[in-house]
Amino acid sequence: MNRLLPAGVAAAALLSACTTLDPARMDHASTTALPPIPVATGIFAQPSSLPFQAPDFARIRDEDYRPAIEQGIAIKLAEIEAIARNPEAPTFENTLVAMERTGQMFNRAYAAFSQKQGADTNDLLNETDSAVAPQIAQMYDAIYLNEALFARVKAIYDNRAALGLMGEDAMLLDLYYDEFVHRGALLDDAAKDELRRINARISELETEFSQKLTAATSAGAVLVDTREELAGLSEGQIAAAAALATERGQPGKFMLALQNTTQQPLLTVLENRNVRERLFRASINRTSSGGENDTRSIVREIVELRTRKAQLFGEPDYASWQMYDRMAQTPSRALDFMRQMVPAVSATQQREAAVLNERIAADGHNFTVQPWDWPYYAEKIRQERYNLDENRIKPYFEVTNVLENGVFYMANQLYGLTFERRTDIPGYHPDVSVYLVRDADGSELSLFYFDPFQRDSKQGGAWMSNFVEQSHLLGLKPVVTNTQNIAPPAPGQPALASFDDVITMFHEFGHALHGMFADQRYPSLSGTNTTRDWVEFPSQFHENFATVPAVLNNYARHWQTGEPIPAELISAIERASTFDQGYALGETLTAALLDMEWHALRPGEAPVDVMAFEAEALGRLGLNPDLVPPRYRTPYFRHIFSHGYDAGYYAYLWTEMLHHDAYAYVAANGGMTREMGERIRSTFLGQGHSRPFDQMYRDFTGRDPQVEPMLRARGLLAE
Repeated sequence: MNRLLPAGVAAAALLSACTTLDPARMDHASTTALPPIPVATGIFAQPSSLPFQAPDFARIRDEDYRPAIEQGIAIKLAEIEAIARNPEAPTFENTLVAMERTGQMFNRAYAAFSQKQGADTNDLLNETDSAVAPQIAQMYDAIYLNEALFARVKAIYDNRAALGLMGEDAMLLDLYYDEFVHRGALLDDAAKDELRRINARISELETEFSQKLTAATSAGAVLVDTREELAGLSEGQIAAAAALATERGQPGKFMLALQNTTQQPLLTVLENRNVRERLFRASINRTSSGGENDTRSIVREIVELRTRKAQLFGEPDYASWQMYDRMAQTPSRALDFMRQMVPAVSATQQREAAVLNERIAADGHNFTVQPWDWPYYAEKIRQERYNLDENRIKPYFEVTNVLENGVFYMANQLYGLTFERRTDIPGYHPDVSVYLVRDADGSELSLFYFDPFQRDSKQGGAWMSNFVEQSHLLGLKPVVTNTQNIAPPAPGQPALASFDDVITMFHEFGHALHGMFADQRYPSLSGTNTTRDWVEFPSQFHENFATVPAVLNNYARHWQTGEPIPAELISAIERASTFDQGYALGETLTAALLDMEWHALRPGEAPVDVMAFEAEALGRLGLNPDLVPPRYRTPYFRHIFSHGYDAGYYAYLWTEMLHHDAYAYVAANGGMTREMGERIRSTFLGQGHSRPFDQMYRDFTGRDPQVEPMLRARGLLAE
């Protein structure tokens, strides 16, 4: 998500009395009477009475969200205007800290709404999203383009040397000033007016894109007439397909639901090649085949508006404008990092494709591998080489057991955390479970919500978010959510996770820990309020602990017998970890490069034909996207056209480099110990954005990151 203006936080040093505003810029700071700040009403007017001020979903109705968000916007803008027109000389306290305190009702309402709408939407919530999204964009424009407010911030910033601000205070000042400039505070009036129009329209389009994609993913489910066509699926998978068909008004048939990525998990096991191809084509064409859910025209307009936005700021392209605060700093640095992997990935893909074609011929077939064949034959070879069968593995990964005896166990052993299930705190859906998290000293640290299962009302993918963000200024402790899309069990069957699902659980809980361990005064510096190419580092870093033997042996137990996962399967998982990496790394790398291609366009270069541009762009990358397509193709690339990863999808690879290198440090220095956990927490996991990212990394490892551990882990570097 895009960084929002900070809501509030701790007291800090005052500016010296000599700091004054330029009289020429005092017009809006007059002493004329301000309109009163609206009085908050409704369920979000005051903090919830539940522990940690968690949203009371038992009392919140879907129709409550829109008026609460709109009222929250009005209150926040009135609070901001009072700061901007304060007749007193600007100080750190009466300007920056005051801004940190604004918008508390908006934060409460929008945090609850955005999670509910993403994880359990309906027509009313979608209508609300469409209505409030442009209003929110306009609110932030009204703040960041407020000349009197920026004059106060600039006066403080220009006097920063005399103030001697340290730590979070200095970081907060830099953050605000840079963000104001980035959002247009230095533009002239005509450019600001145009920027407002652009931002409002982009917000509308991004909301529309997301809603159409959710609908298209649900509507794209593949109908199969006979059970025989589903050969290769487990009984549980067949039962789930039958249940979905019945639910969609097709009793006696079977329906295969789509997931958010290009490749679909069922392609690894479906024996019927025709069904595999139908499923693959349904996936890649879900939003580009015409009809009401086609997103191509939305993409075109978003790209046009983003290139014009970059032009307003005098930047050559949108990526250059967007990456102003990134750890990678510039598009060229991110591209150079990715391109150095292309030769090894391309060569690996060619070798892997040759192996797959040999396996296809061995089965007596007269065709070469296609995208819908690759996962199936790769899985065959994986099983044959490593004796690794996903259907043999899944019974050892019952979802709740993985969470409580795997993820939570890791957090206990590494950080001393303990978890207590709370059935008295309502979730927003029956699938949601809630836990009280206690710190190593027994104190209450956080609430944690877990929403594991796929459903038609949920967006694809997996994510972490906050209902409440930590802040010492506001006296708030974190309320954190993890959301996934694990295939739900058939009635009467256990909820079993794939190994990829397990890794995702550890990944998202890494984000959760980043939020739980937040220990900052200012909410805009708290927890996960960091840049894209840092925020994925803690999450990917924690994936490593899923296969630490002490952790794996504690949760990988058969759901019926309780027997631990056999050593042979553990060995197979480890040996298979570098298998098929030309595909696995290739699909992510291709998507990341495609993202940068879109956002390297200059004004006037937005293409008329979205898919033609995609094909041309992919052809320039030096890989084989016809055989290994990007993880997301343009019309369903939610990350970059709705979720704030525009010119930032490379962050998954950048932070993969960080996490492999950081875990190499862990492995070389005693492994998963409480001492190591304290070091992790004190150097980066609990630090939010209180320090520069490269400094936090060096604080942990004692050096700059190195790419070799990542390449070695992927099997792309010779030992």
